[in-house]
Amino acid sequence: MTNPLINLNQPLAIDPKTTALVQIDLQHSNLGRTLAPYPGSQVVANSVRLANAFRQHGGTVIFVRVDVTQLLRLSADAPLSRPLDAPPLPAHACDLVPEAAVQEGDLIVTKKQWGAFHGTDLEQQLRRRHIRTIALTGIATNIGIESTARAAYDLGYELLFAEDAMSGISAEEHHFTTEHMFIRMGHVRSTDAILRSLG
Repeated sequence: MTNPLINLNQPLAIDPKTTALVQIDLQHSNLGRTLAPYPGSQVVANSVRLANAFRQHGGTVIFVRVDVTQLLRLSADAPLSRPLDAPPLPAHACDLVPEAAVQEGDLIVTKKQWGAFHGTDLEQQLRRRHIRTIALTGIATNIGIESTARAAYDLGYELLFAEDAMSGISAEEHHFTTEHMFIRMGHVRSTDAILRSLG
């Protein structure tokens, strides 16, 4: 972290009963990519540590996956959607990786765009559980996570970002988003700091 405003280890007051851990796109199509600054294996491992702690303390754990075959294709200088002539995706591309360790009682939300709110029942599930705070992990920092965070912020949720439980397509994109965008929307902390705050 180069932003002096960020202290990744600063303690927080987290009420797990009103907090949901929302894990973005921990699926085969993303974990097969080269990611930075953290490898996909670290993102998954830290997400699992957080999920286990949230469950233990009565928190809500939600997995979001994207149906990459349904992503909107619009003209752009650097499109992220797959080219129309690309070979077909493997059958399991949209499935959550086994290492993410989905447990009975966890929620799974499927989206067809970058963000996890539009066109899904995520907000309904959060409201039913009286969730006020969303903790975010996953892939990619400045795409699925940032899109979800912006929508959550507009809806009035408090936000918590596990900086070392997410990663980007490049380290530069990850650092810009965490150091310049996420600090304007919520709290950026390390996985260890969040675990300590849960008790």
